[in-house]
Amino acid sequence: MNWMQKLRSIEALEDGEFDPVIVAEMERIALHPRNAVEELAARRSMRFSTPTFKEYSSSEIKGCGKNSFPAFSVTAGACALDCDHCRAKILEPMIPATSPQMLDRKVRDLILLQDLQGFLLSGGSNRRNEIKYEKYLPVVEGLKRDFPNLKVAIHSALLDETRARSMESAGVDTAMMDVIGSEQTIRDVYHLDRTVEEFEATLSALCSTRMEVVPHIVIGLHYGRILGEANALDICARHDIHSLVLVVVMPFYARPGTFVTPDTGDVGRIFIEARRRLPDKQVLLGCARPAGMHKRVTDSYAVMAGLDGIAFPADGAVALCEAIERPFEQQHACCSIKIGGNIEARPMASACSG
Repeated sequence: MNWMQKLRSIEALEDGEFDPVIVAEMERIALHPRNAVEELAARRSMRFSTPTFKEYSSSEIKGCGKNSFPAFSVTAGACALDCDHCRAKILEPMIPATSPQMLDRKVRDLILLQDLQGFLLSGGSNRRNEIKYEKYLPVVEGLKRDFPNLKVAIHSALLDETRARSMESAGVDTAMMDVIGSEQTIRDVYHLDRTVEEFEATLSALCSTRMEVVPHIVIGLHYGRILGEANALDICARHDIHSLVLVVVMPFYARPGTFVTPDTGDVGRIFIEARRRLPDKQVLLGCARPAGMHKRVTDSYAVMAGLDGIAFPADGAVALCEAIERPFEQQHACCSIKIGGNIEARPMASACSG
């Protein structure tokens, strides 16, 4: 069976609308790579990430029963930007930590009571897309001193090299930021008077440290249209990042009528381009993406395109890995940090080895 036929044989995916041209191209790259770049894409294994940012259930794999990798917001649910795509809704599931003392107490309690392995430090931005973490960094330093194996990730927002160095000095392991490739999107969607060059400068500052740098690109950020994603991929390819996280804009956070849901075919084509432009880097599908059948199709494209990981995989993703003989494992952590035990590992099939 070819891959389109295999998709149709999986009950969770049989009603999905898949572009046969895209599926055929992904199959060709995996089974018959034409060059070294495509051969690298063909050799990827898959990591399914199930962190405890939110409740998760799937017919194929289980979520994590403990708070092993939670997210904390230093601003609780507040954000001065109120971007059109998010409206601060992404902050709502995070644990409030609005003072250094609160962060320190909550992290230590979770280490003691629930075997916490790491956490994400995030928050809402000010009007310049900056998050003032300075008073929290001594807490991070103390936690890392007392618990050396604790993994700490941070959403950096925009910053300069001095602030990037302060995060590194405190012991932050992983820094994340959004990379936006269109100034029209920065202005219209983020309501922000900053430039694409300033976003790239932040990425450069983070990459000057020893932290693992994991930029994010939001597909369809410009009201569901594809605008600037290719430029954002080029920006990420120019820097020594650790990995790239792709997410898909979620219009139900937005005001009614302002966004459309990005076409899954457009999303699949960006997956192919991301894999081609960053062949030696991990490319991951992050938490945020539309639900329902859209998510099942999107996740299937991620599996077939050779992406390295999916957070909160949809039904059908595991079955598809088995059908096309991609090895996989599960990790109870943020997709940007690989910690925790796996539940499954499959040998690499010769058909996918190029």
